[in-house]
Amino acid sequence: MTIDLKGRIALVTGASRGIGYFTAIELAKAGAHVIACARTVGGLEDLDDAIKAVGGSATLVPFDLADMAAIDQLGGHIFERWGKLDIAVLNAGVLGVISPIGHVEAKVFDKVMTINVNATWRLIRSLEPLLIKSDQGRVLILSSGAAHKCKPFWGPYSASKAAVEALARTWAAETQRLPLRILSVDPGATRTAMRAQAMPGEDPDTLPHPSEVAAKLLPLVGPEQTETGKLYVVREDKVLDYRMPE
Repeated sequence: MTIDLKGRIALVTGASRGIGYFTAIELAKAGAHVIACARTVGGLEDLDDAIKAVGGSATLVPFDLADMAAIDQLGGHIFERWGKLDIAVLNAGVLGVISPIGHVEAKVFDKVMTINVNATWRLIRSLEPLLIKSDQGRVLILSSGAAHKCKPFWGPYSASKAAVEALARTWAAETQRLPLRILSVDPGATRTAMRAQAMPGEDPDTLPHPSEVAAKLLPLVGPEQTETGKLYVVREDKVLDYRMPE
């Protein structure tokens, strides 16, 4: 399926590496102008070169998602320049530590919640007025199987991703009568720096490359994707419904 995103404005957080980096390239290849957000200026500059190499265009926005005022200002800057936003891929996140819950330092737990949860909510608040101005707004919020598996020692990350999915589902329910469509995404184990941090003994060559995940995400931001408030599981290539505990 060919996805035509010419004339579309797409924002990607965590765009300097991993899934965010390759998703930004896929969006640019399809014709979208990419607003690339990340902390690392060098990584964003590398991305800009890669996007130009495929004939695309990008605006680089280096900032830390812990800076809530910067998130608030982001929406205003986008409005002043483009007047709308068509696509948002909220990808940035941190792992924290793999540790028993009672051993996690408060500052580590707070950082996980700040970046993964608080910043996601703040982005929703800042970007929603722009997304509803699009005739087909599409949002992907990166989650994890950890949100449901809740394995030992993954407490902060699991809790943060469960919260992120709750935000996505609530937002989707509130906007279901609008053209805006919102999905959570479980990318599965992927060859990223975060995965290497979590599983240092794992052979990365046994895992899908983030470019493979990015290719699966591209159709989700096209007009044919009309589901909202659900979970897309990359490994299964399926959009799944949520259900109550049994």
